[in-house]
Amino acid sequence: MVTSHRRFTGVFKRSNDSVRLIITTIMGMVFGYFIGISFPSVSLAKISLPSSIISSLDIAFNDDHQRLSGRSFPENLGSIPLTPKIYVPTNPRGAESLPPGIVVAESDFYLRRLWGEPSEDLRNKPKYLVTFTVGLDQKNNIDACVKKFSEDFQILLFHYDGRTSEWDQFEWSKRAVHISIRKQTKWWYAKRFLHPDVVAAYDYIFIWDEDLGVEHFNAEKYIQLVKKHGLEISQPGLEPNNGLTWQMTKRRGDREVHKSTEEKPGWCSDPRLPPCAAFVEIMAPVFSREAWRCVWHLIQNDLVHGWGLDFALRRCVEPAHEKIGVVDSQWIVHQVIPSLGSQGSSENGKAPWEGVRVRCRNEWTMFQDRLANADKAYYAQNGKNRV
Repeated sequence: MVTSHRRFTGVFKRSNDSVRLIITTIMGMVFGYFIGISFPSVSLAKISLPSSIISSLDIAFNDDHQRLSGRSFPENLGSIPLTPKIYVPTNPRGAESLPPGIVVAESDFYLRRLWGEPSEDLRNKPKYLVTFTVGLDQKNNIDACVKKFSEDFQILLFHYDGRTSEWDQFEWSKRAVHISIRKQTKWWYAKRFLHPDVVAAYDYIFIWDEDLGVEHFNAEKYIQLVKKHGLEISQPGLEPNNGLTWQMTKRRGDREVHKSTEEKPGWCSDPRLPPCAAFVEIMAPVFSREAWRCVWHLIQNDLVHGWGLDFALRRCVEPAHEKIGVVDSQWIVHQVIPSLGSQGSSENGKAPWEGVRVRCRNEWTMFQDRLANADKAYYAQNGKNRV
């Protein structure tokens, strides 16, 4: 009898629970229905949030342990329309889905403020870019060099020794751009940080070594002469008694500019070809914006010393023997300080600079081989004979 009573009680409880669940479900559906008809329909194409909610969404962040607040989302954030699919094949690669009016394909090294109107950031826009690859030991020489350039020249220092804060003793250094990566060469930096779209704001780009004497150099007059003589790739003449490798780069005292020279017998197969013409060294080259767009692509990613590059610069301007030259009346001195060699590593009992020099020579051979093979492949593919 007790067992039957317990069964009946258990059945009754389960039935009671089921009824309660059904009633609760029905009430929820009814409640949801009335809630739904109490509000206007929401468009799937446009989601609007109450402006009171939007204005209350502020971003607060800490900067040097100071709390800055009060930056709100734009007022129209709550009204973001869906847009039709965009595809513009003429946009830069990767930006085809953007409307052309929002695409910014080029940049610069102009330093901007963190406050105020962007249109008021720049008191002056430098027209030219000057880069030096430097170590702290040459700071006084670089200081002398930088002082030869006016505010029309943006200064960019590549630091191969990792020391940057020490340069703040110079007032100009606080306005310069500093990029620090240890034990790299200027062509390594140039390939990675001087993409043509990044330096497109500058008419001319100087890519200079750190051991140059500039007592007889005036940057403004140099630019005037480059423009006057139509030089797309150039360098200042070199003092003939110091660090001279090629006759082409030797300063001539009787003219403003020269574009050709005579070399040792057998060195020039054609008087219009390097090293007798269409040639400057990689020590202190100056490139126009248009020429640099080509030269940047010529630089090999893994050949960091740039040896052999000077013989191939003629590929980037036409006619090369007219548009490549040496500015004699604004000249420099090569001080021949082997600072780069000290950044090497001593192996097999050899001094660090010896390993660096061996790699330089090997890279020259590799570059020549690559260029010759590229020419051969091109002519074979296009059925042309090399001129």
